[in-house]
Order: sequence, then structure tokens, then C-alpha cells
Amino acid sequence: MLFADRDLARRIERAECQLSCAIVNVMLARDDDAFALPLGGGAACYTGAASPMNKVIGVGFEPIGEDEWDAVERQFAAERCSVRVELSTLSDKTLAQALTRRGYVLEDFENVLGFDLAGVRLPAAPDTAGLAVTSEDDDPLAWMDVVIEGFRHPDGSPQSSESFPDEALRQVYADFAASQGFVRYLALVDDVAAGGGALRISGDIAQLCGASTLLQFRRRGIQSALLRRRLADARAQGCALATVTTQPGSKSNHNALRQGFELLYPRAVLVKMPE
Repeated sequence: MLFADRDLARRIERAECQLSCAIVNVMLARDDDAFALPLGGGAACYTGAASPMNKVIGVGFEPIGEDEWDAVERQFAAERCSVRVELSTLSDKTLAQALTRRGYVLEDFENVLGFDLAGVRLPAAPDTAGLAVTSEDDDPLAWMDVVIEGFRHPDGSPQSSESFPDEALRQVYADFAASQGFVRYLALVDDVAAGGGALRISGDIAQLCGASTLLQFRRRGIQSALLRRRLADARAQGCALATVTTQPGSKSNHNALRQGFELLYPRAVLVKMPE
């Protein structure tokens, strides 16, 4: 059984921060409007108007001064963008208290789930005729189309309080695909794209992200196949832990638990609107 203490949470949140910063670096390389401000062991990242990657991540494990928060809020206000802080419940509770005093409000929760790659047997492969998962994808646009289309149909699960335009999502996924260490996966049924997912490795932590299934292919083991393949690849590369972030009560959360993931901790999402 996995047990998440403060040290493990710090490592996972650092990996999440590195993922966000990798997107910023891709954008800066082509001179796009983006920034990543170091902040208390994490970072405040901005990747363009209406981007889901605009967030403060990895904080709560080191002290942060009021002047540092002032600087972050000024930078986001200059972009007319709210400040979204994703805060582990294993971080220092005094940070949440300080943010509340600064006018941040609780907007949402996320669950961080973990899979013990060193101690848990991989889930069984689904018995679906004609199903195959490949990472040999030379067409990022095809992968992007499948994943975004899958996310358009939430399957009756509780969803995040935020929604994003297709254009912003496409840019983020394109930058994901171009970032270092990011691997795309396509699930095919009889050679037809049915779903997609992604994997990024940070040290001994494997981050599973970007997974969705087209509506007409659901209930056929697509997500189970994508999950199993990514876990197998992560184990083969020496990772000790795989993580995935889900909405509490969602189908994705349920499926991950059924496949051997365990709840490590929730994140609280605190937001301050620009003045």
C-alpha cells in the first residue's frame, strides 16, 4: 500500500512544476508570450490567454514572502489573467491561510493518484478484438484530434470548474508534444484511432496525462489498454511510481482505482481574479 507523506508530495509536485515549465520553455523558444517565475520551490507559469497551463504549482513546501506573491499577482494582472494555485493538501497549511487573506477563493479539487510500479502487478490487458496501442506516432495532429474530441464528451462525470476553448487546448497539446520527454500514445481498433494518452518521466516518477476515448469506442477497454501500456513502459524505464490527476468522483478516477492506483492526496485549487 502506498503512503504519501510530505516528502513524496513534494517530489510529485516538483515533477508537475517541471512539466509546466517545460511547456513554457517550448513557447519561449519560439518567442511566444509566456513566463515561469520561480516561487517557493515551485513556479508561477503563464502560457497564453485562456490556457489551462496558467497556474502556480509546486508551492507550499518552502516559505514564500508577501513581496513574492505581490510580484506574481502583478505579472498575471498585466496579462489580465486570474492566478490559479494548485495546492497539495500535504503542503504547509499556513499557505492556504495566507492565500485566503489575500483574496483567493476555493474553486475546485483534484485527486492525485499513484501506482506502485515496484510492488504491484500490472493490470490485465483488455480482451478487445483488434485493439492495439502504439507510441510510434509520427502525426501529432492525429493524436491531438482524438484526445481533444474525447474530452468534448465528459461521459457524465464531474468535470473541472474551468473550460477552455479548442484553440487554447490545441496549442497546449502541441507544446506538450514538443516538450522534452513527452511520449504520445494512440489506441487503435482495427487500425482506426479510438483514444489517446501520454507519458512523461521525471526522475523515477512517471506522469500519465492527456488520456481520453472517442465516444463511439467507450466501454471497450481503450483506457485500460492505454493505462497498461504506459505503466509497462514506465516500469521498463526504471520508474518507481506512476501518477495521474483526476477529478474526484469521475469515471477516470474510478477506472484508475480499479486498475490498481491509490489515492495519494487531493489538491485544492485556489483562484484570485485580476482586479
